Amino acid sequence: MSFRTEYEFELPRGYVDESGNLHRRGIMRLATAADEILPMRDPRVQQNPGYLTIILLARVITKLGDLRAVDTKTIEKLFTADLAFLQNFYREINETEQLSVKAICPKCDHEHEVDVSFLQPAGEM
Repeated sequence: MSFRTEYEFELPRGYVDESGNLHRRGIMRLATAADEILPMRDPRVQQNPGYLTIILLARVITKLGDLRAVDTKTIEKLFTADLAFLQNFYREINETEQLSVKAICPKCDHEHEVDVSFLQPAGEM
């Protein structure tokens, strides 16, 4: 049994590069302690703590479509729906807790919890 460290994803909208090409499928790896600690030294994060997300995603996304590399400029140009998706995806693969929401059945009014997952089993993408 091997330990899984990379996860495939598909952006809801996709990244449009300078040539107008759309890139939606990618790979994100598990974050390391350095991924979360080192960006704190970056002046962009010190001036704007919200920039931490940009640097963090640029470090852990190893592939996006046919792009040669993913950097902070790439992440900055994502649509907000894609940025929100990647933030949720990052949390899901790096946290051990399962994300769930309370739901009520519209037919019988039974209240229950539903697991929310952005991960798809390999081969379904």
